[in-house]
Amino acid sequence: MGMNEKLAAIKGMNDILPPDSALWEWFEGKVRDVMGRFAYRNIRTPLAEHTALFVRGLGEVTDIVEKEMYSFEDRADKHGQAEHLTLRPEGTAGVVRAVVENNLLYDGGKRLFYIGAMFRREKPQRGRYRQFHQVGVEAMGFGGAELDAEVILLAAQLWKDLGIEGVRLELNSLGQPEERRAHREALVAYFEQHTEVMDDEGKRRMYSNPLRVLDTKNPAMQAMVNAAPQLLDFLGEDSKAHLKAVQDILDANGVAWSVNPRLVRGMDYYNLTVFEFITDKLGSQGTICGGGRYDYLIEQIGGKPAPAVGWGMGIERVLELIKELNIQWDRPSIDAYAILPDAALLPQAMRVIQTLRQAGVRVQMHGSAVAGSLGSMKSQFKKADASGAACALIFGSDEMQRGMVTVKQLRDGEGAQAERAIDAVADWAAQLRA
Repeated sequence: MGMNEKLAAIKGMNDILPPDSALWEWFEGKVRDVMGRFAYRNIRTPLAEHTALFVRGLGEVTDIVEKEMYSFEDRADKHGQAEHLTLRPEGTAGVVRAVVENNLLYDGGKRLFYIGAMFRREKPQRGRYRQFHQVGVEAMGFGGAELDAEVILLAAQLWKDLGIEGVRLELNSLGQPEERRAHREALVAYFEQHTEVMDDEGKRRMYSNPLRVLDTKNPAMQAMVNAAPQLLDFLGEDSKAHLKAVQDILDANGVAWSVNPRLVRGMDYYNLTVFEFITDKLGSQGTICGGGRYDYLIEQIGGKPAPAVGWGMGIERVLELIKELNIQWDRPSIDAYAILPDAALLPQAMRVIQTLRQAGVRVQMHGSAVAGSLGSMKSQFKKADASGAACALIFGSDEMQRGMVTVKQLRDGEGAQAERAIDAVADWAAQLRA
């Protein structure tokens, strides 16, 4: 590749540019506000982890581990030893590793949330990219159904705060290991009787991970899968009571739900409650939030046994939904645009601008495209108007000699203007704040 040849981003790994980045910031602000009201604390984990973490945590016979992970061998150390690393394909395993490694549960349960980039090697499509972003919550050290309900209520509150309507909630229970084993045996026996309609993927997973067969997207297998034994029929009384307790809390809070007996999720670590929030507005990428309980993952990753529940939410899909629904959001604005007719006045003018910024006024200063030339007043006013600022600050030579700045309104339709004293900036700064 030539030194001057234009370089492009990796396919499926996208730049987030203004003004779209402002929508991301608005969304993340809503997330942090809801997390604070539910008393969830932020946790930040590395982008790369040891590959074994995801193989052990997610399960070897999953699409993520088998097909989608970005894994690589790191450079060898002086002894010739090299670590095998993976860019995180999801957030839960890394958070569990951090909790175990740092003994965060020593004094009781923790409510945590994360926001960050994840990586999966798959065909990019709308709302599904090779570098994508997730919000996730993890409530660790809590075994009661009330925490299952709480994380669902948290997501429902976020939909409300974002103005998103028409999202439906589907629930299921995966029971406990012994119940899943009985169901697994029944599934395998059933699939053995219907191999003629199964694709190669289904036949391969029939014995290694039959639950994944239920998650097939192959239309030719749907009728067979729909008639397969249901896990709900194998649940014991405790598992049924746990699901019922979750449903009762949701009912008491006016959150509608339906049971989907085929809902299994894509990772092996789930037990008891699993759930998804689904929209019909994004085509095949309809799941915008999903999760469930994973009471055995902490021990599986090397910690002391502790229950946990959580969910992950795809940010790109939620933002696509916000655009699809034409939801109005708070776009960033500036209070004032500084117009400078004479470059010689820059030092004094910038002192005033800095004083205004320190007082909380959002000021955009005109900048020169060519060194030494700020451009005509007409061009500066044009840029001021395009900036969306409520007013213009005009640092004219005559006004500055008298210790004044002209404040001209840009949005009142009349262009009203008044002079303000430079030595009393703090007194009139508040009048500029929107």
